[in-house]
Amino acid sequence: MSQNEVPSLNDASLTHIGTTVRENGRILLIACGALAREILDLKAANHWEHLDLICLPAIWHIYPDRIVEGVEKSVRTHRARYEKIFVGYGDCGTGGLLAQVCRKLGVEMISGPHCYSFFEGNDQFAEHNNEITAFYLTDFLVRQFDAFVWKPLGLDLNPELLDTYFGHYTKVVYQAQTDDPTLVSVARSHARRLGLEFELRRTGYGDLATTLQRWAKD
Repeated sequence: MSQNEVPSLNDASLTHIGTTVRENGRILLIACGALAREILDLKAANHWEHLDLICLPAIWHIYPDRIVEGVEKSVRTHRARYEKIFVGYGDCGTGGLLAQVCRKLGVEMISGPHCYSFFEGNDQFAEHNNEITAFYLTDFLVRQFDAFVWKPLGLDLNPELLDTYFGHYTKVVYQAQTDDPTLVSVARSHARRLGLEFELRRTGYGDLATTLQRWAKD
């Protein structure tokens, strides 16, 4: 097994159908499949045996309305079995609708507009508000670049559209959650593919880690 692999965790399944990891416990985290590896790493490192995880399909980021519907359905389905439920999403393009649903259901979600912000730390990311020409990648997006970027934009069939989509960008910023030279090399290749400069930021888990630590202790 390579260092990029996690037992019983398949990126393709997280992208399209989601996954469920459960143990006997009282806290449930409903999260984006793009965060599954990071959450499971934090869960193992901190021995959060009482924290169960349900991941919704990561591909729903292309259809934000599905995130809102999926989170609401999951909370209603599982809340009778858990003392507390938390939501592992930022706004993620829902235009505030996910926050409205979470307030209605009485569950807390991660602060921040998206994972790029809370991985770097929301306060620190806000300081980069002039980075409108930066295209961000996380560990998950480095591995799933074709599924989330290249193919959805039709660049596999129409590569001439590259400048239309990325002509206003100047660099790729890879927010690395792990210290993995292989992923850094792949991220660099994605930047070259897009014709952009490359910047590496070793963000680690950022506000995701501190938020989960607080939730796991509640």
